[in-house]
Amino acid sequence: MQKKSLKQHDRLADIRRVYVLDTNVLMHDPAAIFRFEEHDIYLPMVVLEELDHHKKGLSEPARNVRQVSRFLDELTRGATKADIDRGIQIQSALLGTGPEAVSGRLFFQTRTHSSRLPEGLPGHEPDNSILAQTLALQAELPDARVTLVSKDINLRVKAAIIGVHAEDYYSDRTIEDVDLLDAGRHVVPADFWETHGKDLRAWKEAGRTCYELSGPLVGSWQRNHFVHDETPHGLEAIVRDTDGQTARLEVVRDYRTERHGVWGITARNREQNFALNLLLDPDIDLVTILGPAGTGKTLLALAAGLQQTLETKQFSEIIMTRVTIPLGEDIGFLPGTEEEKMEPWMGALMDNLEVLTQGAEGGNWGRTVTSDLLRSRIKIRSLNFMRGRTFVNRYVLIDEAQNLTPKQMKALVTRAGPGTKLVCLGNIAQIDTPYLTETTSGLTYLVNRFRGWAHSGHITLLRGERSRLADRASEIL
Repeated sequence: MQKKSLKQHDRLADIRRVYVLDTNVLMHDPAAIFRFEEHDIYLPMVVLEELDHHKKGLSEPARNVRQVSRFLDELTRGATKADIDRGIQIQSALLGTGPEAVSGRLFFQTRTHSSRLPEGLPGHEPDNSILAQTLALQAELPDARVTLVSKDINLRVKAAIIGVHAEDYYSDRTIEDVDLLDAGRHVVPADFWETHGKDLRAWKEAGRTCYELSGPLVGSWQRNHFVHDETPHGLEAIVRDTDGQTARLEVVRDYRTERHGVWGITARNREQNFALNLLLDPDIDLVTILGPAGTGKTLLALAAGLQQTLETKQFSEIIMTRVTIPLGEDIGFLPGTEEEKMEPWMGALMDNLEVLTQGAEGGNWGRTVTSDLLRSRIKIRSLNFMRGRTFVNRYVLIDEAQNLTPKQMKALVTRAGPGTKLVCLGNIAQIDTPYLTETTSGLTYLVNRFRGWAHSGHITLLRGERSRLADRASEIL
């Protein structure tokens, strides 16, 4: 049985594969033509026409289309008609230069194929033309597996109806499944000290209790991950260093007590306490916090930023930004300066500032003065003007980061200069950007790529702390 399965696998591996790319794949990832390894790519003429139609403008898709055009120009430069008919060998620095850099060929539609689409098939002409080309290729290449690759779900459904094999574009996925995304913490069993305490060494360092230990669980730990047990007052520590066999743990500070409050705010659960430990750690430059609405992401990040900006003077100011994607209908153009235009999108900032100024002395007048003082140290900036900037000694807060693409996320993270701390907040279950999913979001990309780095930390918040009404709504709606 095993030999038969291996033979079937070998036969499938020997079958030639041809991928027909839809326009939206190239608009989403301009390097998509280099992502199919040794397999061939076919571009219908209507795809080139649609790319030409979308190349104008300053949006991210328009920039991607122009990059695709540059790639295609580089590949076809100097090629003759005979070379194009045979298929152009895909060469790019993205593929490397080693023996593993195997690439397929790029084919363009060079002649009109007879359409076999059902009569009266609904839909707009470009999609139907792509379907017709894919059907014609299937008939022309009976020994090959022809696959239509598209980000358009409806087009994939239509393809399945008429007998065309269609798939989503998977190469942009950071992880295979969102359930595999790192939560930033590990739960240890009740017998943890018995199994890991054989060569235990303990000491005090800067007022913190530290442990050096080894055991079977250490291999799965990474730097700045949290480990804890399920008992109310049990172990809560952060992994400061590990080599896969031994690990150095540091007991976290408990911010759930008034004594260790942060700008009048205390942690209400274990995950919030972990988040504050990351936000207030001067050795951590990047903090990512995931969690559903009401878990306190923005409030904790803002309180920690104010503490380090106004009290400890670690940062000169707070810069806050977010993606401006409306929940309903767009309200149109807004008058005023950059900060005034961003005001409607920063309702979360205003709401949390009200909470942080509730304890101010002096009644309404004192709260107003405190609010004005805080707002003078908080700058609201638009993502549109971030390119080329460098933030030095700033506390940069990116809200709703799940709506950023990996490319946009890279552009933002590389803005950080010396002494800057970057905090990214988001809920990957609430993505509003078209063609972006939980597995392709820039926030997921950031969490996964920075996993285990000594100067970054991540935590996923679980429990809502807004009100019993909000908690109930999250459960039943």
